[in-house]
Amino acid sequence: MALVVQRPKLNLAEKLYLPAIVAGLAITFKHLRRLLSGQTRVTMQYPEEKWDSHLPAHYRGAPALVKDEHGKERCVACQLCEFICPPRAITIQPMEIPTSDRWAKVEKRPKEFEIDMIRCIYCGLCEEVCPEQAIFLKKEYSITGYSRQDMKHDMEKLYDMGGVVEGLVNKWNEKK
Repeated sequence: MALVVQRPKLNLAEKLYLPAIVAGLAITFKHLRRLLSGQTRVTMQYPEEKWDSHLPAHYRGAPALVKDEHGKERCVACQLCEFICPPRAITIQPMEIPTSDRWAKVEKRPKEFEIDMIRCIYCGLCEEVCPEQAIFLKKEYSITGYSRQDMKHDMEKLYDMGGVVEGLVNKWNEKK
């Protein structure tokens, strides 16, 4: 049993799409008037103007490692960020902490920690999964390099980008 749908009869203006064309032209002229009056800015002049003050609160930039107020690295080489990373941009090589060390209770720390920024998709999963709050996404959007090796950030570069976070770290606070 077929269902027959009766189509409405169109008048001449509707057949020629005149109402749709007029409505589209009205929107176009409204945008043009706003553009010519200077109300809308289309292009940001990049070297002179930066996005720093215009970045939204939910912006996810480059991942970086942080240290605590004592200068100790927060990362305990649990490798959760390496396992959760969808493009496999993070590589961690753990090492054991000697029993004579003050922080031997942690058991291990990263010997090598590397993030390939070319592969990184800035999804934020590494930040969410980190139990020690050692990795954060910074408000960094201008990450450049002259070669592929420049885009592989090692532990030293990641700690320089991240810096020191003092006190109790809460990922969702303004210190980020």
